[in-house]
Amino acid sequence: MQFARARRFAVSALIACCVVAGAAHAQGQPSKGEQALKYRKAVYQAIAWNFGPMGAMAQGKAPFDAAEYVTRSGRVAALTPMLAESYSPETHGVSGSRLKASMWTNRADFDAKMKTLVDRSAALAAVAKGGEEAKSKAAFFDVANACKACHDEYRAD
Repeated sequence: MQFARARRFAVSALIACCVVAGAAHAQGQPSKGEQALKYRKAVYQAIAWNFGPMGAMAQGKAPFDAAEYVTRSGRVAALTPMLAESYSPETHGVSGSRLKASMWTNRADFDAKMKTLVDRSAALAAVAKGGEEAKSKAAFFDVANACKACHDEYRAD
């Protein structure tokens, strides 16, 4: 049930991205790379929207809510696989990206890090369904570390 909701959310987010990209395309004819970058940023925004409340719970800044964890972790698990397609070659050098150029020469490492993020996000969603606070928090930090590993290497600040 929760996975179906997460999937509907992901599809809705994707449709919204397509509508925005389509409207922008009609107005200014953005390149394929610019469209992919907008998509990437929108997916990351949706991930952050869901990841933030889990982070507050994992750090003890908000009370743990098992049902909320299930919902948000399911969304993150549905969204993270969408990221890989947004790193197409057309985005290389597009203005507004915070991606380091080194990603393009270390693509295999980047892809491995992205796979780790996807796998750990799926594991987080599975663990959250068990409702155990300690295990859910630990799985959250596994995902956060996967994010950090990629950001440390490939994100320019």
